[in-house]
Amino acid sequence: MKNIVIRIALVADIHGNLPALEAVAADIRRRGVDRILNLGDNLSGPLLPRETAQFLMEEDWVSLAGNHERQLLTEGPGERCASDEYAYSQLTSAELKWLGSLPAKARLSPGIFGCHGTPTKDSEYLLDSIERGRLRPANGSEIETRLGEERYSLIACGHSHMPRTVRTGRGQLIVNPGSVGLPAYDDVLPVPHIVETGSPDARYAIVEKSKDAWIASLISVPYNFKPMAALAKRRGRPEWENALLTGYMR
Repeated sequence: MKNIVIRIALVADIHGNLPALEAVAADIRRRGVDRILNLGDNLSGPLLPRETAQFLMEEDWVSLAGNHERQLLTEGPGERCASDEYAYSQLTSAELKWLGSLPAKARLSPGIFGCHGTPTKDSEYLLDSIERGRLRPANGSEIETRLGEERYSLIACGHSHMPRTVRTGRGQLIVNPGSVGLPAYDDVLPVPHIVETGSPDARYAIVEKSKDAWIASLISVPYNFKPMAALAKRRGRPEWENALLTGYMR
């Protein structure tokens, strides 16, 4: 009997970077997959939030809400961060309704669980921990604690923007595809830290299941990032400009 291979593309952390998203979508089409799972943080940032929402609304993808979707919809003026506030200001009722329809988690066949951060918290890193103001790979104990009772064989997560795979002691494969649209950033929560991938490329992953084993490929896609860096500069966000140009923070 012929062995059936299931191929799923994982994308995350688009952050309104439509050219990066278009480059990733084109690469996915070239390679061919059965399904696309989008793990959230779709629009927040000073780039093209409305246009990115409209692109995603037209696609037959499974899209999730990340912490920035939650913040954008539940926080009010003066509470939102600058990236969420700009995105909110650009959206019409149609895009806001779409955002409000996005689930925080997905359970797909065969044995696939998707979330933005961890299974219980959209603002917590699953495969990374903060140490001395930077990310380090999380150890096995930290990952097991964050997974809790989640037993699906494939766990897809985002949030940290760092492409990473881990196969746990339970035999589960955890995949963070990295960020489509923002290769570096800084944050003050839960403590001040920076994240740097060191490359301006757009990132995503393809996972394949043949027989009983999941296999992951982390993919880096070049695209024309300079116009988005220039746009960030025009909108008064030099830290985004530098991140988009280099994959590093200043």
